[in-house]
Amino acid sequence: MDFVIAAVIFIAAFQQSLTGFGFALVAMPILVALVGIHTAAPLVALLDLVITIINGVLWREAIDISEIRRLGIWMALGVPVGIWGVIVLNEEILKAGLGALLVGYALFALFKPERLPTISRRWAYPAGFLAGVLGGAYNTSGPPLVLYGSLRNWSHERFRAVLQTLFGFAISIVVIGHLVAGHFTEEVLHMTAVALPGLLLAALMGALLDRRIQADHLKKWVIISTLILGISLF
Repeated sequence: MDFVIAAVIFIAAFQQSLTGFGFALVAMPILVALVGIHTAAPLVALLDLVITIINGVLWREAIDISEIRRLGIWMALGVPVGIWGVIVLNEEILKAGLGALLVGYALFALFKPERLPTISRRWAYPAGFLAGVLGGAYNTSGPPLVLYGSLRNWSHERFRAVLQTLFGFAISIVVIGHLVAGHFTEEVLHMTAVALPGLLLAALMGALLDRRIQADHLKKWVIISTLILGISLF
């Protein structure tokens, strides 16, 4: 089991190091199936924070403070709502919700038109709040942010930098929430220690290969995998 968990975290971290998103999208569905959502949620949150900090430092020059401020405030409001949902809702309902989220995001990413309309910055408020809710519940705040960034026509560099900063902000709140709720059990901390070396190796490999691998090809593979994993959760 330890080897499988370490392998999943390695793949998820490598994906995020190249594209700027996808850690929880890859890790959560598999780990939920292996260890249950109440163990997977704090485990992925803690490891997600580590890889996000590393990537945020690497891509800090492309950060857009104005977008981060608008999205971040509403993300902070949404995170406690998501954590509350994990505590009070049935695990099967949570799994089905995560599956629906992943399938919906994957279908949008696969079939979206090449040219999308540019939306107003006011959409940052509902996008940020929904991202916070999903981050608190599933550690998957990415889909609303990816959709918002796509419709704002961000450059690839800004896309990665803004997402890492927001992920770091949101996941920090999620980790604090799990800590207060007592979710970091001995089992979770053991799995974190097992997976951490692979995560650091993946981050190093991603930084070295960033200019050599076409991220778009990797994104398509992740999207298709996300669709399959989302369906499996039903």
